[in-house]
Amino acid sequence: MSEQKDILTGHNYDGIQEYDNPTPGWWTWLFIATVIFSAVYFLVVTVIADGRLSPAAFHDQEQDEAMRLQYGTIANEKPTAATLLKLMKDDKWVRAGSSVFQTQCVACHGRNGEGMTGPNLTDNAYINVKKIDDIYDVVSKGRNNGAMPAWGPRLQPAELLVVSAYVASIRGKNLTGKPAEPNAVEIPPW
Repeated sequence: MSEQKDILTGHNYDGIQEYDNPTPGWWTWLFIATVIFSAVYFLVVTVIADGRLSPAAFHDQEQDEAMRLQYGTIANEKPTAATLLKLMKDDKWVRAGSSVFQTQCVACHGRNGEGMTGPNLTDNAYINVKKIDDIYDVVSKGRNNGAMPAWGPRLQPAELLVVSAYVASIRGKNLTGKPAEPNAVEIPPW
């Protein structure tokens, strides 16, 4: 067994000297392989696969799958009066619509739809709604030059449908909140 002599680097800092301990060869090659792998991975994920293999793309795919599972039974429903009436009578879909409403709409319409900067949705006076299926149109396309934002580009069609059904279901509760708009018209019951 040969004995290796410790080699000093020649640096001397206040009487303290440093040994010359080079990094092991296997560690250096592992580091180089890691750098090469990361460059190849970056090219494959972002350039060649056009982002389809990125973590964000996998998240979007899983979110779409969760939406299909949650809203699968109403995914092909059209936003008609009959559909909205059916959904507003089903507690499961009203809860789903309430969840979307609580996430997206409370800033303007209040926690229970009583109105804040946006109109009170619990009374019978409306400006842009004459029949129940107009609610879907207002929610998806917006109104008043963006005062009511268009949620069509931001929400899934099924989410638009359930939040419209929820808004239809809270009508007539007459919660204390913002008074009816001056140009609002009382409409007949659904």
